[in-house]
Amino acid sequence: MRIEQNKLVALDYTLTLDSGEIIDKSESGDPLLFLHGGGTIISGLEKQLLGLERGASAKITIEAEEGYGPVNPELVQKLPKRHFPDEVAEGMTFEAQGAHGPVVLLVREVNGDHVLVDLNHPLAGKRLHFDVHVADVREPTEEDLEALSGGCGENDCGGDCHCK
Repeated sequence: MRIEQNKLVALDYTLTLDSGEIIDKSESGDPLLFLHGGGTIISGLEKQLLGLERGASAKITIEAEEGYGPVNPELVQKLPKRHFPDEVAEGMTFEAQGAHGPVVLLVREVNGDHVLVDLNHPLAGKRLHFDVHVADVREPTEEDLEALSGGCGENDCGGDCHCK
């Protein structure tokens, strides 16, 4: 079976940067499961996987524009140091609440009463190299769809779910 829209894909992968540094990888025997076309993986990888068959292996390079996007200079901001713990230092990360949910702030510099933070995704502006193996491709079951959506519990929807 080939990877196509709305198929469940089990993918073994290793993600590296141009430097060869390994950024992420699936655990042995525990491939990444996703619904192709569901928007849960970066668009460039999803496009490149389209048409691969179960058992196929490939080396895929994704440019920043189809990965995590280019670095946005507007997301590098100077904030008052008083909003941070006393021990704030360059390289530290903090989670803050943004308009659309949690965001990660990377401390770029601490200078006097100000802290320069970067809200860009850590992989923004980077070319990504995936070494992939398609472990499985199949039609998703109802159980697969429920698991991939985070399940359906009383706290998720007030108990008025149709997926039970």
